[in-house]
Amino acid sequence: MAHPESLSPMAQMFEEFDLTTEHAQHIFGINFEPLNHVLKQLPIPFDISVNKAVFIMWLSAFLSFMLIFYAGRGRGLVASGLRNAMEALFQFVKFDIVDTNLGHEGQKWLPFIGGLFFFILFNNLLGLIPAGFSPGSNINVTASLAILVLFAILIAGMKKQGVIGYWLHLAPGGLPKWIYIILYPIEVISLLAKPFSLAVRLFANLLAGHIVIFALLAMIILFGIYVAPLSLAFGVIMYAFEIFVAFIQAYIFAILSSVYIGASIHPEH
Repeated sequence: MAHPESLSPMAQMFEEFDLTTEHAQHIFGINFEPLNHVLKQLPIPFDISVNKAVFIMWLSAFLSFMLIFYAGRGRGLVASGLRNAMEALFQFVKFDIVDTNLGHEGQKWLPFIGGLFFFILFNNLLGLIPAGFSPGSNINVTASLAILVLFAILIAGMKKQGVIGYWLHLAPGGLPKWIYIILYPIEVISLLAKPFSLAVRLFANLLAGHIVIFALLAMIILFGIYVAPLSLAFGVIMYAFEIFVAFIQAYIFAILSSVYIGASIHPEH
């Protein structure tokens, strides 16, 4: 990899999307090579080296766990400060996302949906830190989360209706038999389209926001210092909007996941 100082300003700007371990070390000042050397010795047919996306996801998972643990340890009747903010988020996830879409079954799925919400939220927010990285702007990360949701949909449906019953209820009953030849492939495609839409929506929105900010800042490089005030002003506005998007995208992913799981549990609805 070329040394950062030898690259053009534009190339340095777009290095955010470089996931190599060398770049992760340069960005965070952390040497992952000792750990990666051990990981490469494992008899695994794929690369599990630590890069900056992995580091951010570890940090997001750690922050999610610690803040949930901290809020759950409260003993007072009235929460305050950070604990109060976390409790408000918990109640929002429970009542507005999980209970609304899963009903009395929601308690079982609250840890899963809540975990998705907070993990994605912290991923998004950490990606807004200068020199950081948003894992959600990588399709591999969002696809992995979407596959987890697909497994949850299948497990929830087959546990509630039985393995055979779940697949039989993919299509409505009482129709002529020849229609099922057409209908079942459509229903299977529809089932697979749900996680696909989750992955693409999260990836596209986060990547687009980063590209817009980069494009606004790149105007200074392309057109000179005279456009700097305008570029910086719009960049700051877009950056503030990205904070809002970080919450919205976590909410959308969580609520659609709960809707899909709820539909799998209650096919009659």
